[in-house]
Amino acid sequence: MGRATVGPEGMKGMLTKGFKDLLAEANAVVDVIAVHDAVNRHISGDVVFVDVRESDERAKGTIPESVHAPRGFLEFIADPAGPMHNPAFASGKKLVLFCVTGARSDMAAKTLMDMGLDDVTSMTGGFQAWVQAGGAVVR
Repeated sequence: MGRATVGPEGMKGMLTKGFKDLLAEANAVVDVIAVHDAVNRHISGDVVFVDVRESDERAKGTIPESVHAPRGFLEFIADPAGPMHNPAFASGKKLVLFCVTGARSDMAAKTLMDMGLDDVTSMTGGFQAWVQAGGAVVR
């Protein structure tokens, strides 16, 4: 059992590290790819796009041939010993992660790096930027 921290006014269970801290840690180590470069890489087919958004978000549109790995299941999908493993994670191709704007994919890319995958990147601006750049979309 973890230790409870005491915050202002004696509140127990206060966070010692917030999402901004986690995002800053991810941004310090995760490589990013500009959306225009990502569009070109999609056309060349030499990368795997990984959609870390939730199913309801993905249903509104996604990048063609992208792999769905919601952030809450990412570790189970990436790990070859996991019950939900997707072989795309062991393809040897660069993984380009995306979410709506880029924050969740930054943190997801760091998680994959922590698991030992090193050819991982996060798409700057996420799916919103992809659509604005004229990238292909499938619904």
